[in-house]
Amino acid sequence: MLPPVVAAVDLGGTRVKLGFVDGSGSVLDHDAFDTGAFDGPEALARGIGAEINARKDRFDLIGIGIGAPNGNHHRGTVEHPPNLPWPGVTPLASLFSDATGLPARLDNDANAAALGEKRFGAAQTVNDFLFVTLGTGVGSGIVVAGNLVRGYSGFAGEVGHVIVEPGGRLCGCGRRGCLEQYTSATGLVKTYRDAVPDAPDDADALYVFQQAQAGDAAARDTFETTGRILGLALANSVAYTSPEVVFLFGGLAEAGETLFEPIRRHFNANLLTIYQGTVAIRPSGLPSGDAALLGAASLVWHERGR
Repeated sequence: MLPPVVAAVDLGGTRVKLGFVDGSGSVLDHDAFDTGAFDGPEALARGIGAEINARKDRFDLIGIGIGAPNGNHHRGTVEHPPNLPWPGVTPLASLFSDATGLPARLDNDANAAALGEKRFGAAQTVNDFLFVTLGTGVGSGIVVAGNLVRGYSGFAGEVGHVIVEPGGRLCGCGRRGCLEQYTSATGLVKTYRDAVPDAPDDADALYVFQQAQAGDAAARDTFETTGRILGLALANSVAYTSPEVVFLFGGLAEAGETLFEPIRRHFNANLLTIYQGTVAIRPSGLPSGDAALLGAASLVWHERGR
């Protein structure tokens, strides 16, 4: 008997990852493609769909899970994505279903990763949590009573676009002062450059971390500022859903206690008294290399309740 497997698609602006994930979270096969190699979403669905169809003799494929920027689970659509040359609204889930004959489920990539944390990561015994991705931007997924909160529009959980500095840095969303402009990897580098205008042109978040580890005062202050802003924002977010844990994921979270210590300090300093001692801030338990695929696959596995 062939093992039941979900085809997982992680759609990015430059790369599309494809993996085949079983119910225990093992990625049994995987591949990657240049997003730009496909002439539009229809061609992408046909091309990736052909790769999925080619595995039908190896796996009992039960569905397709798709994590995508600006993905809307309610409608199975990708809507006005900032990093894809797809204007308007694209019915990507139905395009994949048409190409493969399989049911397809689609969601925002951070929402998908939150479900991945619940099924395969450190939240398997946690029913109320906030999952925050700290990468090029700041994404998030909110889980309450074991279920992902999507909201009426399908776009609930945009913690990265809470305004923390009115009139501040211009964000890709078109507004100013969004959280992700200060606490993403990109935002951290901007903060460092504000303090060190002559920083190397290729300075990135890893460079700032290394400088902090070496004792550079400006780099250490940068992590302090980032932790202060994110700690306050997370403390405010607790008032909405009272999570048990806030999980942090992404390249910036790999800075460990250099980032976590100021976040926790400012988080606890700003937390409402009734929540004191009830919320932990922890690193994600998902393996960084497979996290996006595990999240996408969880869109299908979560519906099956297995």
